[in-house]
Amino acid sequence: MNKTDRLFAIVLELQRKKIVRAEDLSTLFETSVRTIYRDIEALSEAGVPVIGAPGTGYSLMEGYFLPPISFTVPEAVSLLIGTDFIEQRFDDDYRVKAQAARGKLEIILPENVRNETSRVRNAMRLLNSDKQAMPSKEKEYLEKIRQAILDKRKIGFQYVKGHANSEGNRHSVRTVAPYGLVLVQGSWMLVAHCELRRDIRHFRLSRMTELIDLEERFKIPAHFNFRDYTPADDRHLLVRLRFNLDIADKVKESNYYYIEDMEEHQDGLDVFIRVRQLDEVLQWVLGWGADVIVLEPESFRKRICEEAKKMLKRY
Repeated sequence: MNKTDRLFAIVLELQRKKIVRAEDLSTLFETSVRTIYRDIEALSEAGVPVIGAPGTGYSLMEGYFLPPISFTVPEAVSLLIGTDFIEQRFDDDYRVKAQAARGKLEIILPENVRNETSRVRNAMRLLNSDKQAMPSKEKEYLEKIRQAILDKRKIGFQYVKGHANSEGNRHSVRTVAPYGLVLVQGSWMLVAHCELRRDIRHFRLSRMTELIDLEERFKIPAHFNFRDYTPADDRHLLVRLRFNLDIADKVKESNYYYIEDMEEHQDGLDVFIRVRQLDEVLQWVLGWGADVIVLEPESFRKRICEEAKKMLKRY
């Protein structure tokens, strides 16, 4: 640790504790007590109000804290909950950084704000909505892809599509220029320019295998802005479903990604879904069992009937 970092860290330590001895500071920063004396002198000369009491230790003048900005309680809560979210949803490298950031934030808050923030946070929890934590492979890929984006290096991987192509194949090898990462309903998606398709494509990290870093560099087109990027909507198939009223609340609370609209009336809850392929919604519809019927399209009604017959044969 260089002197500048140590001076800043000493101020944070003095801010966190009311009184700190020079011996304790020297142990914490693995330096001599004499060096700590010189550091305290340097801080005083720089205008930091350090108070020293012989035989007791050092403290900061009441009311002084870093950084030279203040947070309201809602602002502090927002930042701290943000670190909780990053710890749950990002890779291990950012998990450690989020923990460190949370510690620093808690240290620099004035005592009255820190106490009130703690009280509010104890009444709020950010729970992982998934039943399982992010698999270790996805965490590893998230970190590698994130670094490739920063380094502007291409990556390669095996990819399994959600649905088979016209030849019945779901597997392919991709080489892409990674542009950015998006968290969609708990799943990480890579937005990248695919050399195979010669266009921007989206890839779920959970469907990748054998991810490798490539030496080849890439440049993001001048006209592309990831923050403003909106994928073209190619969901042209409309599916209309009718659910029994007694499960209407459950359907509404499902927050299913493909739902476009809902209409509740005496005969049930009509749900309108727009998809690219009917297979995308098949499993979701089957999951509701006899509490839902397909109103349109007719081809999807027949598909559900066929699946129901197959299920009956298995029993």
